[in-house]
Amino acid sequence: MIISQTPLRVSFAGGGTDIPSYYLKHGGAVTGAAINKYMYVIVSRRFDNKIYVNYSRKEIVDDVRQVQHELVREAMLRCGVLSGVEVTMLADVPSEGSGLGSSSCLTVGLLHALYGFRGELVTAETLAREACEIELGACGKPIGKQDQYLAAYGGLCYIEFQQDDAVAIERICLDLESFRQLNARLLLYYTGRTRSASAILHEQEKRIAENGSHLRDLKELALKARLALRNESFPELGPIMHQGWMIKRQLGPGISTSDIEEMYCRALRAGASGGKITGAGGGGFLLLVCDPERQRGLREAMNDYRDLPISLEPHGSRIIFRSDGWL
Repeated sequence: MIISQTPLRVSFAGGGTDIPSYYLKHGGAVTGAAINKYMYVIVSRRFDNKIYVNYSRKEIVDDVRQVQHELVREAMLRCGVLSGVEVTMLADVPSEGSGLGSSSCLTVGLLHALYGFRGELVTAETLAREACEIELGACGKPIGKQDQYLAAYGGLCYIEFQQDDAVAIERICLDLESFRQLNARLLLYYTGRTRSASAILHEQEKRIAENGSHLRDLKELALKARLALRNESFPELGPIMHQGWMIKRQLGPGISTSDIEEMYCRALRAGASGGKITGAGGGGFLLLVCDPERQRGLREAMNDYRDLPISLEPHGSRIIFRSDGWL
């Protein structure tokens, strides 16, 4: 048996510029971080040659091509694990529509666990690249590439998506006290609804030409967020995220709703310096930045919403258990 643990993520700025149809022409950039909420993938050997897959439903099949869960099927084919296994997936948050990158997190975790099951060590770059090839290529999902790289690498990162399709990762390193100060400013609240990002992202992709100036501004905000974090100018992060959210709302329909607007305005009135909906929009989680001394009032004002305590996760996808013991 082998178990992988792969972190979910939040992005601070630049989301939308990591879509290939944009960055292959103009280049893209995202500043984001892994968080201490995870996807777990368990792969165990079976006595027979059947394939068992356990998630919100249970599949029992004889051939890997019969697996209905497309991410599991494509990851097994990629890794050459074709029979005689049981694959189980567990998540700390709703595994679909959370806006925290759960689908890509799962793909990275599947690859890591399946390669580990074969006894192969793979790099974070390999995990991220192959997860992108599965999701964007084999499965044809209309998504970007930030989630796969943040899940694989972990930590606090500035990521450039280059016109030659290369991806450059810059880790933003903070000392322990600065890390704690940044964590202390971040709050995450559930909007009460999950959603499929596909329809929203399809619409954004169709509007890339007309949204060119907005996407350029979002890319510039990723650079500003990078500098604010590198310089430990954490009070600047909230206004940067607020500016990004004001722009992102204009990229297409469905990104914001009246309920989300009311929720965000309530947070601003109560002391948040900025924030944004995680992921494509339309639901999921609201990420807020608030000075610690103002958080009591903010928490009281947001009492109607469920909060998800988080801290930033310095590690990317890891193998945390093997049949021979804990690593």
